[in-house]
Amino acid sequence: MVGVYTPIDRRSRYKARSFGGHGTGKTFVTKLILAEIRRTQGIALAVASSGIAATLLPGGRTAHSTFNLPLDLAKTDTPICNISNSSDQAEVFRRCKLIVWDECTMAHRGALEALHRSLRDIKDSTIPMGGIILLLSGDFRQPLPVIPKGNRADTVRACLKSSALLRHCYN
Repeated sequence: MVGVYTPIDRRSRYKARSFGGHGTGKTFVTKLILAEIRRTQGIALAVASSGIAATLLPGGRTAHSTFNLPLDLAKTDTPICNISNSSDQAEVFRRCKLIVWDECTMAHRGALEALHRSLRDIKDSTIPMGGIILLLSGDFRQPLPVIPKGNRADTVRACLKSSALLRHCYN
C-alpha cells in the first residue's frame, strides 16, 4: 500500500496500477486507499467497468456513468467525455485528488483516453489526466473489451495495454 499511497500523499503526478489475479487483495487495498484519501485530503472517486464491480467499492459507480463516456468508443478515433466545463461534475473533477478504476482491464482503451483528454481540458492542464492520480486495478486474465464483430486483433487494439497512456503508470 505504501507504494501506491506515497505519490498520492506527496501530490505527485504519477499514476498507479494494481494488476493481479482473483483473491490477491486488490479490492481490499483499494478500499483502504479510498478511505484514507477521503479522510485526509478530500475527493476520491471510485469507478468500475461493470456495475457489479462498482458495488464492491464504497461510493462506487460505473465508469460510463461517472465520466459520461460515449457509447461508441470503438467507432471514434478521439473520444471525449460528455462533461461541460461549467458543470458541477467538472467542479468535482477539479477538486478530485484520486480516481480509482476497478476492473479497468474490461474497458476499451478509448475510455481511458477519453478520460485523459477530458480531465486535461477540465483542469486546463497538459499533464496526464490533468494531474489527478489514477489508480487502475484489474486482472488481464479476465475478460477483455468486447468488440462487436471484431477479431482477435481488434480486441488487442482495444485493450488497455495498447494505450500509450499506460507508460505513465508504474508498479
